[in-house]
Amino acid sequence: MTDPAKKVSWLGGVTIILLTGGLAYSLYLYQARGQELTTVKQELASTTQAFSQKVIELELALATTTEERSRLADNLQSEQRRSSEFEEEIENLDDKVDMFEKLSKTDPQLLQKYSKVFFLNEHYLPAKLVDIPAEYLSLPDKPQQFHSKVWRHLRRLLEEATEDGITLKIVSAYRSFGTQATLKSNYKVIYGAGSANQFSADQGYSEHQLGTALDFTSPGLNAALTGFDKSAAFQWLTENAYRYGFILSYPVSNAYYQFEPWHWRFVGVDLARDLHRQEKNFYDLDQREIDKYLISFFD
Repeated sequence: MTDPAKKVSWLGGVTIILLTGGLAYSLYLYQARGQELTTVKQELASTTQAFSQKVIELELALATTTEERSRLADNLQSEQRRSSEFEEEIENLDDKVDMFEKLSKTDPQLLQKYSKVFFLNEHYLPAKLVDIPAEYLSLPDKPQQFHSKVWRHLRRLLEEATEDGITLKIVSAYRSFGTQATLKSNYKVIYGAGSANQFSADQGYSEHQLGTALDFTSPGLNAALTGFDKSAAFQWLTENAYRYGFILSYPVSNAYYQFEPWHWRFVGVDLARDLHRQEKNFYDLDQREIDKYLISFFD
């Protein structure tokens, strides 16, 4: 029969061994888990550091890309601006070329001041003349010619005057150097040189040789055109002729000839309009100022 005291002692020893083993195992597990936790923390710290570094690198790369994009955008704008400026320069150059070409085809004599100022030689002829329809002539059986490129302006003037109830007839238009010489010679014989010089230009100084000047009349006037300045026709011309590019060459108190209300000259719509607005006379302007209008003479 077993001794109860020994049995208790054996059980106590086993219990102690088991407890000791359990405690040791628990300690082992604690240390192992602690080491594992430490390792995980270290790995996590390493990963976090790597991630942070990567984030920093990406932020730097993004900043560099943003800066590069901004620089490229600025460069693009600069190039677009230069391209636009270049296109404007090309357009301006084209305009200048067109202007020079236009000027080269426009007779500079057409805006010269004659009337004892500038001489037009005997060989000068307008580029092209057209016959004025007989219906507009005071003497239908006496042909008159006018500058071909200016005729459309004169035709509009005559047509619109008719629409306004005004009858305008043309006494004289283009005259050659020789025709003017003969006319002036006859005037000298009839009126004397002194009187003739007051109303008639010498050959080479007549605006009629340009083919862009003409003398108007209206029904009921005599050959000397006396009283034209009192007519409705003259009043209409005074108020409207500039719209078609025509100006009165010799107004009252001009420095060249007696007042000639019938004598009108085409100088281009732009110049005629500005003279009308400023209440100035063609022969009062400096020739350099007049020449600026040559580019738009036929417009």
